[in-house]
Amino acid sequence: MITADALGRELQETWLREIPLANALAIEVVSCTAEEIVVRAPLGPNRNLHGTAFAGSLFAVCVLTGWGAAWRALKARGVDGLIVVADSRIRYRKAVTGELLCRCRLDSDDIEQRLAELAKSGRASLPLVCTIDQDGKRAVSFEGEYVVHAKEGSRAHETESRSARAS
Repeated sequence: MITADALGRELQETWLREIPLANALAIEVVSCTAEEIVVRAPLGPNRNLHGTAFAGSLFAVCVLTGWGAAWRALKARGVDGLIVVADSRIRYRKAVTGELLCRCRLDSDDIEQRLAELAKSGRASLPLVCTIDQDGKRAVSFEGEYVVHAKEGSRAHETESRSARAS
């Protein structure tokens, strides 16, 4: 069994290896459990000319946190898939003047139901919410629709192929 710490390290390594922007953001996984992903990035490389967090950095950290939550859900179930953000909405409510700390809470039952679609159709949709707070108040609220496509040769793709042949 892979531990939450091991998954967090693997997620961090995946970001830094595969997504060049992750290096520029200096993003790091704080916690990676079945219930919640917590990610942080320092203000320094993510600040704007006002000395607060740059909106683009806030958006990127939220997108990556949601992507990480979808990735973690797949890994925990031994499923391989291609994850993309298909749609998103972000609200900037308050300036972030310190470390960017982003959270994405997961509803295991909902994730389980949605990932069952991956085995049936080769595609699953995961609506995820990521938040960043400042001084105990909501500063950023991000809603992302992540779509997972079964990879060729993956467990989900094999199930989909068998189902199609049986029809």
